[in-house]
Amino acid sequence: MNNIPLALYVHLPWCVRKCPYCDFNSHEIKNGSFPEREYVDAVVRDIKFSAGLFRGRKLESVFLGGGTPSLISVQGIAAILEAADAVSGLCSGTEITLEANPGAADSLRFAGYRGLGVNRLSIGAQSFDNHKLKSIGRIHDAAGARSAVAAGAAAGFADINVDLMYGLPGQTAEDALADLSAAVSLESAHISWYQLTIEPNTLFHAKPPPLPGDDLTWEMQNCGEEYLAGQGYRQYEVSAWSRPGSECGHNLNYWEFGDYIGVGAGAHGKITNGTVTRQSRLRVPQGYMRAAGSDAAIAAKRTLNEQDCILEFMLNALRLKDGVPLSRFSARTGLAPARVQAQVDAARADGLLEDEPSLLKATEKGARYLNDLLQYFMS
Repeated sequence: MNNIPLALYVHLPWCVRKCPYCDFNSHEIKNGSFPEREYVDAVVRDIKFSAGLFRGRKLESVFLGGGTPSLISVQGIAAILEAADAVSGLCSGTEITLEANPGAADSLRFAGYRGLGVNRLSIGAQSFDNHKLKSIGRIHDAAGARSAVAAGAAAGFADINVDLMYGLPGQTAEDALADLSAAVSLESAHISWYQLTIEPNTLFHAKPPPLPGDDLTWEMQNCGEEYLAGQGYRQYEVSAWSRPGSECGHNLNYWEFGDYIGVGAGAHGKITNGTVTRQSRLRVPQGYMRAAGSDAAIAAKRTLNEQDCILEFMLNALRLKDGVPLSRFSARTGLAPARVQAQVDAARADGLLEDEPSLLKATEKGARYLNDLLQYFMS
């Protein structure tokens, strides 16, 4: 029996409007509508087609991401979860997360999702400053962001993540702290807080906005981390903060090199069965919908070699503030610890890894210079 945790990621790609910084596989709704029923049917076929990958394993978590999943009707989400339950078996302990944007948030719909067993919301607020929201092309305002979080709480969600960015156009350290303060005042159980970066193939890449410099973003990061710690949040990953017990299990599975099945347009998956295999689905929704439920929907598939496994494991695990047991490296990659001992010893000697024989954990210096730390494991 495979003891590696298994998760399901479902990609729901439509948005009301494409944000200028977004490089995700998301597609703007045209003429006020999108083919929800056809797409949901395709996802259901895809889940059934993927049944062999489950191999009797129960799902630890389900993540409905996008795009804007809160655009999907309660009936559509129900069909997807019913398909997942049929092939794997969901239970009361399965973490089920749905991403929502304030511009597509509805209290009745939230209550409907909660009734289906969805037990975690991730709300893409990004900021609580109207000027900053406008500068990054969001369709909601600060009041809408607050209302979305309140609607989630009223619908019975105890675990609500508020997604925020810093380093926004024209932002000061005080502005960044004000955003965090607003999220804390809403009693958010979890806060994802990460720096805005300019990615290729985005509008911001073609027309870059004036962003704060490195010194200012470093000040934002330090002040923000100190503030959140003072408010009782624990940083358990580079950009993730939570109240005790409200860590995101689905994302922890990624960072700990667990397995996950990806369905939906452009979704990625990773499965361990003697070897570690990654595969991805067709990105364009129309093509995906035609092919879903067959091998034709698989855009790419590859088996990781030893070096791939080492680098990908470290790339994820070393983001975790508590690190991971060295034994997990072997359990998740199938490789002996001796395979990386020389690299680990070198990183410890240079002060980038903690000097604990049974633990892989970045030092404060290693966490700050994470890319430098990862260089040790690239060959």
